Amino acid sequence: MSMYDVILNEEELKVKYQAREFVKSVLPSLLRQMDREEIQYPTKYIEDLGSQGLLGLRFKHESGGRELGWVAETSVIEEIGVLGPALGCLYSLPSIVGEALEHFGTPDQKEKYLEPILRGKLFCAEALTEPRGGSDFFGATCTAEKDGDRFVLNGQKRFVVGAEGADVFLVYAKTGSSTSDPRQTISTFMVEKKFGVQTKHVYGLMGSRGGGTGRLLFENVFVPEENLIGSLNSGGDIFNQMMIPERMTSAAGAVGSARAGIEIAAKYSTRRKAFGRPIQKFQAVSFKIADSITLLDAARSLIYSTSRHIDTNKGLTNGPIRRLVSESKKFATEAAWTIINHAMQIMGGIGYTNVYPIERFLRDIRLMSIWTGTNEIMNLLIQHEYFDELETQVVEKKPRDVELDAIGAEFTEEKIFE
Repeated sequence: MSMYDVILNEEELKVKYQAREFVKSVLPSLLRQMDREEIQYPTKYIEDLGSQGLLGLRFKHESGGRELGWVAETSVIEEIGVLGPALGCLYSLPSIVGEALEHFGTPDQKEKYLEPILRGKLFCAEALTEPRGGSDFFGATCTAEKDGDRFVLNGQKRFVVGAEGADVFLVYAKTGSSTSDPRQTISTFMVEKKFGVQTKHVYGLMGSRGGGTGRLLFENVFVPEENLIGSLNSGGDIFNQMMIPERMTSAAGAVGSARAGIEIAAKYSTRRKAFGRPIQKFQAVSFKIADSITLLDAARSLIYSTSRHIDTNKGLTNGPIRRLVSESKKFATEAAWTIINHAMQIMGGIGYTNVYPIERFLRDIRLMSIWTGTNEIMNLLIQHEYFDELETQVVEKKPRDVELDAIGAEFTEEKIFE
């Protein structure tokens, strides 16, 4: 039993170890074929997850979920994460797209899209990033113009995981006037591929291959009015909510990949000998393992505490949650990059070859500090929410003013700020 299993209740433990067994059943040949780009979209993998009830754990039973919380989902995504970011992301997409449907969708939309997505019968993707903007979400140029009882969608999206393979896309498009508040100019739609969505290019990626990542083209794509998620021009609110699953799934998946990498290196260090003894006996190696495990446990602790915070707040987003989610994504992905680098250094030259999966983990993990909001954007959010917290502290709940504990605190004339 893992040292972190004490955090989980009986039902959460059950689904975690169900996911672990599922991961053990995934054939190595699937990962190899995806990395060689012989497979662009692993449909059976998603179907199998759906058939075992492992998709969308947080959603209601009637939609195919288990009505669990983020703590449970975090533990499962870590298990899935050992397969790498491509399969981890495909696992997470029903949770990400499902978040919009769960919080903002109509009963009909949930029945039509959410239920088959969670059962692995309908493959989904999120279309957010555009060629002219990544971090500048509200600078979107993809448009949706009202035309009677439908919208006409025009524009492009890129870096869409599942552009090749998905049946339906969650698409953000400009519907409001450019002179109004940018946060009130975006709307969100469920757009079926059969409406006329074109996959124009599937990218050759450094890592995280096999997820069908590509560019989408919308040329006069007609979307029924009933496929609008939420109200018109409320895409900003939906985007804000969506950042919870976007970034928490990245954080938990990164921990899973990092855990797998350091386990391989640690086991290798107990068998590989140099100068007549296992290299694990050398501090240069054992201290890298100690540093890695410390980073891994710190990242996991932050993710679990953030998950509990989200669960306590019933999944609603607020300043403290935005900060914790941003910290989780930033810290976990950066820790994973360091841990995988340590793993390669411990293994030496053989770690740089494809005899072991460390080189793939290194290629894969690099993306995780870029996608779902770069870690620089995470820094922006973390400091913003922290300064806001400082300014809005309730007087009677403020902590001790330790500034007054300095010997020279009374020399106020020395405290010059301008």
